[in-house]
Amino acid sequence: MENLQRDNIKNIMENLKRELKKVIVEQDELIEYSLISLLSGGHVLIEGVPGLAKTLMIKTLSKALDLDFKRIQFTPDLMPADVTGIKVFNMQTREFELKKGPVFTNFLLADEINRTPPKTQAGLLEAMAENTVSIDGELLELPSPYMVFATQNPLEYEGTYPLPEALVDRFLMKILIDYPSKNAETEIIKRYNSGFSSIDLDKCDIKVVCTANDILSLRESVQNVKVEEALMEYMVSIVSETRNNPLIDIGSSPRGTIALLQCSKACAAYEGRDFVIPEDIKKMAIPTLRHRIILKPELELEGVKADEVLKDILSKLKVPR
Repeated sequence: MENLQRDNIKNIMENLKRELKKVIVEQDELIEYSLISLLSGGHVLIEGVPGLAKTLMIKTLSKALDLDFKRIQFTPDLMPADVTGIKVFNMQTREFELKKGPVFTNFLLADEINRTPPKTQAGLLEAMAENTVSIDGELLELPSPYMVFATQNPLEYEGTYPLPEALVDRFLMKILIDYPSKNAETEIIKRYNSGFSSIDLDKCDIKVVCTANDILSLRESVQNVKVEEALMEYMVSIVSETRNNPLIDIGSSPRGTIALLQCSKACAAYEGRDFVIPEDIKKMAIPTLRHRIILKPELELEGVKADEVLKDILSKLKVPR
């Protein structure tokens, strides 16, 4: 990756952050990890209580990239065809016509994805894995870039359906977000008091930073980020430890190692480098692996979190230099 390309990625990411900050107060980790996922070409699972600007951030990002955005509110009565689309018979032409579902977009917000039954959740599997949808035997390509942002509430479990491991594993990252600080919340209500509306983003003067083709070009550049063999072995050691750790019931599959590689390269490019350093790997290990491991049942009952176990693993492994 030449210096020009490297600087270009960093400049574009800084410009995107600037546009997002016109609307989003604080939530730096959500913004940073979402942009790294954008560079990686992966999907994101966001966990946090309602009202923390998850939807607002994704809508704003789609405007700054001039990409199509659709939102699905997942409910218990939602069917797979409501997500992917269906063929209906036209009485006038005497032919079946395709009615595309909301999955045909660039950015799909799957809001409260754990409120819909597994059958409907599975409707997203092919789209997330292959960027295609099969409807009545016809294989249809999804727009490019295509990215799913799914949200779920960590507190409410009544009337929800836990995501199957096969679907959770399709998410490149799982981002946990928390309440804003007191100063940030004060800034939020000041903005609303001055007339800000999360519904009408046109008033916020969100500028288009780059286009779909630019994003695809940036992703190609990220692939050229250099990774030393010792760092690859370090990534494998981290993931292997999740399979051997006595506190973990089920460890990460090789898909987790690939996700860690992709995100580490994107993190390096995001920081303006054309090579990965150990800090990139350590930074990306938790968001890329926290949803890919299952702790021993007794630990979950005691309130032990996956993040704590992963931090312990990282602290004990020798870091290559």
